[in-house]
Amino acid sequence: MKYGKKVLAIAAIILSHQGFTQTKNATSGTLKMNQFVSTLLKKMTLDEKIGQLNLVTGGEATTGSVVSTNVSGKIKNGQIGGIFSLTTPQRIRKAQEIAVNESRLKIPLIFGQDVIHGYKTTFPIPLALSCSWDLPLIEKTARIAAIEASADGLNWTFSPMVDISRDPRWGRISEGNGEDTWLGSQIARAMVKGYQGDDLAKNNTIMACVKHFALYGAAEAGRDYNTTDMSLNRMYNEYLPPYKAAIDAGSGSIMTSFNDINGVPATANKWLMTDLLRNQWGFKGLVVTDYTAVNELIDHGLGDLQTVSALSLKAGVDMDMVGEGFLTTLKKSLSEGKVTLAQIDNACRLVLETKYKLGLFDDPYRYCSEERAKSEILTPENLKVAREAAAKSYVLLKNENQLLPLKRSGTIALIGPLSDTRANMVGTWSVNSDLQNTKSLLEGLTEVSGSNVKILHSAGANLAADATLQANATMFGREIKRDDRPEEEIIKDAVNIAKKADVVIAALGESSEMSGEASSRSDIGIPETQRHLLEALLTTGKPIVLVLFAGRPMTIKWESEHVPAILNVWFGGTESARAISDVLFGDVNPSGKLTATFPQNVGQIPLYYSHKNTGRPLADGKWFSKFRSNYLDVSNDPLYPFGYGLSYTSFNYGNLKLSTSTLSPTGTLSVTVPVTNAGKYNGEEVVQLYTRDLVGSISRPVKELKAFKKIFLKAGETQTVTFTLRESDLRFYNNDLKYVSEPGDFKVFVGTNSRDVKEADFKLVK
Repeated sequence: MKYGKKVLAIAAIILSHQGFTQTKNATSGTLKMNQFVSTLLKKMTLDEKIGQLNLVTGGEATTGSVVSTNVSGKIKNGQIGGIFSLTTPQRIRKAQEIAVNESRLKIPLIFGQDVIHGYKTTFPIPLALSCSWDLPLIEKTARIAAIEASADGLNWTFSPMVDISRDPRWGRISEGNGEDTWLGSQIARAMVKGYQGDDLAKNNTIMACVKHFALYGAAEAGRDYNTTDMSLNRMYNEYLPPYKAAIDAGSGSIMTSFNDINGVPATANKWLMTDLLRNQWGFKGLVVTDYTAVNELIDHGLGDLQTVSALSLKAGVDMDMVGEGFLTTLKKSLSEGKVTLAQIDNACRLVLETKYKLGLFDDPYRYCSEERAKSEILTPENLKVAREAAAKSYVLLKNENQLLPLKRSGTIALIGPLSDTRANMVGTWSVNSDLQNTKSLLEGLTEVSGSNVKILHSAGANLAADATLQANATMFGREIKRDDRPEEEIIKDAVNIAKKADVVIAALGESSEMSGEASSRSDIGIPETQRHLLEALLTTGKPIVLVLFAGRPMTIKWESEHVPAILNVWFGGTESARAISDVLFGDVNPSGKLTATFPQNVGQIPLYYSHKNTGRPLADGKWFSKFRSNYLDVSNDPLYPFGYGLSYTSFNYGNLKLSTSTLSPTGTLSVTVPVTNAGKYNGEEVVQLYTRDLVGSISRPVKELKAFKKIFLKAGETQTVTFTLRESDLRFYNNDLKYVSEPGDFKVFVGTNSRDVKEADFKLVK
């Protein structure tokens, strides 16, 4: 026993020493960086300092109307700090050589790109990936993206996008993680960890950039770039936590949002960029604007280019993307006393520190390995993960009479404008995707179905009746060939083909560019001409499977009432076609769960599960009651609630049990529930835990997600799932913006989605 104590004591000393050594090494590294950067700053002219604040585009791909000019000349003159949208080791080395060999101080460039959901190997769009509820898998996709992007010369990604959005009209909901604050925070951490690994100086990691700071997902009317206005209560409790989670995870940079916040655009918002981000949260990384965001402050009504550039710098912005307002006006503003040299120096220091952390001063070409570019991109292992991730992101919305999975025999009619388009499989924000090697659904289905299945095919309809709308929705090489015949004639051909089949797969919905940036929609239903096709197919009496392509929750109430099976496949990336086929034929049992609510119609928007109660709530089970909070023409219920998703098997939940009826600040409360796979297929289930604070100093949401576990159960198997609740899980920001928990009555809910739950009561005591 004495010997055991000695061992423990020695171990404690060793661990303590290791911790001290790690802290000492980290401190030593920071001191070394500070000394290096300070020495370099003293050598720099004012023009060279301002030049480091200038981020330009390399011209391969842009997300705005402005393209940088005379890039090589500006690099030589020390007028550029970084380049984005330039790829491959050869091109990047060439640009880096100009900086290192031909500029006066030989300061290397940083190279960024919009690596949003994978690089060449493209994974599901972020909204889809979040529906996997698989944090290790999500982290792995970011890790693979970092490996591939860094192998192609890049060291910076403008991701993760962590904006909470509760308005599916907003096109960029596709780029985020849905409506929930807690889940969004977990995914933000996983993405940052995946991109950055444990050492940014490694040549197979890239620096993350959290965006869009802040509140971009709450743009009014769901219209991109629009204004945002909300209380601090809502801001701190519902919209800010995912940004902070990503920063706490170590994200090296953050991007300003386009919207204004309570009247002050984010890029010029000193409270946001300095008081909150720097002073309250302790962020020490780089702040970069979004594309030409400084210049756009002019249209916001804040002044001319010189004025808005000075405002942005003073607010806390370090790097100006593409607009060159910093480059062309800061020197004049300094001479006029509108900015200070300390402000320019501080911004320049943060840019230089970023390059130091990336190891670029030690080796400017560390990301320029042609061998890595040949061997680490689009590998079979990466494609295997992409196929798995896509299948896990799909959400089975309806499966009447177990129509799915399909048999590998007979004749299938694959019909729809999205049935044979490679370019639209990967989804929006896939600027580096290898579209030539991405299979269409027709190709994937033919490959996976086997020799006993005959597949007939027809487009059946145009993407949209209006040619202009279709053109706008298929930009950036995502064209879908139009059929100029009358709609009735196109549909008639499809119906004739459907009649020859045993089952019909209708590939309908959105093209990839119907969601994403600048792709807001006021009508988020399936385009009318596609609806007409679906109506005609139903008249054949053939069983119909709707394979729904979507970059947002859609209003598909009619479809849900009339079509026997609906599989929402979002946009699944490079391996989407094979993954859809895997699920349709039952090689993979779908396990995706919605992370954004599907409304019945657009009039219900915003609609989300964690809403607050009114003083006149509608009673459970009621549709309408006079003088209650409801509509005359539609129920308050969503079409499909948050957390919803079916499986080919069924999961039964037993009685919910609590280890205690009271929870103290230092204690824990165990929540257990048995879950049984009562069906015939093995499958995964996402067991979700929610709480409700029944009495508080401010009104609290009716449910809040606090934990989940994704479990695998064989047919007939039962597993008891246990969650542990702590006092810290019940904290929130009160109206004094203090992060507190308050004693009183609580409910805990556990179930298969936010609606269908078991519940129990407990008290928090202090």
